Amino acid sequence: MNLRPLGRSGLSIAPLMLGGNVFGWNVDQAASSAILDAFVDAGFNAIDTADSYSRWAPGHVGGESEIVIGRWLKDSGKRDKVVIATKVGSDMGEGTCVRKEYILRAAEGSLRRLGVETIDLYQTHFDDEETPVDETLEAYAKLIGDGKVRAIGASNMTPARLKASLAASKSGGLPRYESLQPLYNLSDRKEFETEYAPIVRAEGLGVINYYALAAGFLTGKYRSPDEALKHPGRGGRLKRYADARGFAILKALDAVAARHQATLAQVALAWLMGQPLITAPIASATSLEQLNDIMKAAALKLTADDRKLLDSASA
Repeated sequence: MNLRPLGRSGLSIAPLMLGGNVFGWNVDQAASSAILDAFVDAGFNAIDTADSYSRWAPGHVGGESEIVIGRWLKDSGKRDKVVIATKVGSDMGEGTCVRKEYILRAAEGSLRRLGVETIDLYQTHFDDEETPVDETLEAYAKLIGDGKVRAIGASNMTPARLKASLAASKSGGLPRYESLQPLYNLSDRKEFETEYAPIVRAEGLGVINYYALAAGFLTGKYRSPDEALKHPGRGGRLKRYADARGFAILKALDAVAARHQATLAQVALAWLMGQPLITAPIASATSLEQLNDIMKAAALKLTADDRKLLDSASA
């Protein structure tokens, strides 16, 4: 499988990244390990998680996903076959924070839970705009210097703060963000394409976008606003997609999927994989069946007419 460079980090990843938000939440250790094994055995190599996964679940404190992945790494012996990406800055009981002292402390927790000596990609999950960008980057510089982190990335950061961070890296000789993890899919296009794409293009950043399937809406499971609202836990997120434009996108996905005898999820992911600025979309799977479905997207080649139809419907 062709690997794609992730910015200038020296890391290369396959065109689909596995989201770890479900591990330790609604997917137990055994099922998570089976999914991770199948993903890597199929030739994919990038896994995304965060220290805060799955703190939102009753009785959870955060770190559950990292623990599951860490146990799998130990049992499978596949550490050298994967790029492990995790995140810091989300509220773990002390609020959103990217202060130097906090990042250094949080990194130790992630390293311990993952059972690794080095985090391949350490990302600012949520930005704390009260902390100077230099202070955050100084924390990453120490972690990289100590061999505990290979490269850094950003997510949920305003364009202004991202630009300021990149400028501070240049002027201060500090590590720079090599990747961006933005919201981007067929339904959510405007913000990334207008505000972030120019920065990504100018700076040569890798892009590993989240919500690649728009909280599941782009799978075609929800064909009316009422169906979307009934989904437990996702109703609020799905509601924003279940409008005339959203259903027009599903109609276009239906047409392209029929041409290729593919699923809507495969087409939606293949559209992302074909976008010139996208390194790899992130998608989660709660079963081997779901995983096999999304992995097939990497082999799906959309035609110019396919892309034109999807672009028009989602413009």
